[in-house]
Amino acid sequence: MRTDEKFVITINREIGSGGCTIGRKLAEKLGVKFYNKTLLRQLTEHFQVSPEQIERIKARKRNWWTELSEMISASPTLGFSDKYDEITSRDIYEVESKILKEIAENESCVIAGRSGFFVLKDHPNKLSVFVHAPLEKRIARVMRKQNLSEEEASALIAKIDEGRDNYTKSFTGTSRYDVRNYDLVLNTDKIDEDEAVETILALIPKTVD
Repeated sequence: MRTDEKFVITINREIGSGGCTIGRKLAEKLGVKFYNKTLLRQLTEHFQVSPEQIERIKARKRNWWTELSEMISASPTLGFSDKYDEITSRDIYEVESKILKEIAENESCVIAGRSGFFVLKDHPNKLSVFVHAPLEKRIARVMRKQNLSEEEASALIAKIDEGRDNYTKSFTGTSRYDVRNYDLVLNTDKIDEDEAVETILALIPKTVD
C-alpha cells in the first residue's frame, strides 16, 4: 500500500479489543478521515431507523423462513414502527457496500468494520487489518467503557460476536475470523494501541518527495 496514492485501510475488530481506537489514531497519524459512527449515521438516515435497530437487523439469522418473510410485501398503511420490520439485512448490506465504495473511491481513509475487508477487496491500494484480544481482556474493557457488570459485558460480547459473524458469513461467504482475509492480524494482549498503530505504519512504505 502506498500513501502517495488514494488508499484505504480497513480495520475489522472484536468488540473490546481496542480496534476502534487504533483506527482513529491511525487515521490521525495519516491525516485522513476515520469512518465508523459516520457510516452508521448515514445508514440510519437512509433507512429512517435508529442505530440500535440497524444493529439488530444485521444480527438477524438468515434462514429459509426469514428469506421468505422478506419477500412478503408490507401494507402501504404501515407506520414508522413497522418500517423496521420491512428492512432486511440484505438491504443494509447493499446500502452499506455502496457507501463504502463511494468513500474509498473519493478519498483516502481508514474504515472500521462494515465488512470493509470484503467489500473493498478489489481496491487497488488497500491494507486490511484484524484486531483481536483474549476474552477476559475484552470483558474488562467493555465493563470499563460501558459501565457494565462482568456478566453483562460477557453477554453483550457474545451477542455482538455472533451477530457480526452471522452477518459477515451471510453476505461474504467467509468468516470475519478467517485470517486469510487480512494483511495483518494484531493481538492487543501483546501490544497497546499506540504500538499497534506503529506496527501498521511500519508496513506502509515511506514516500519520497
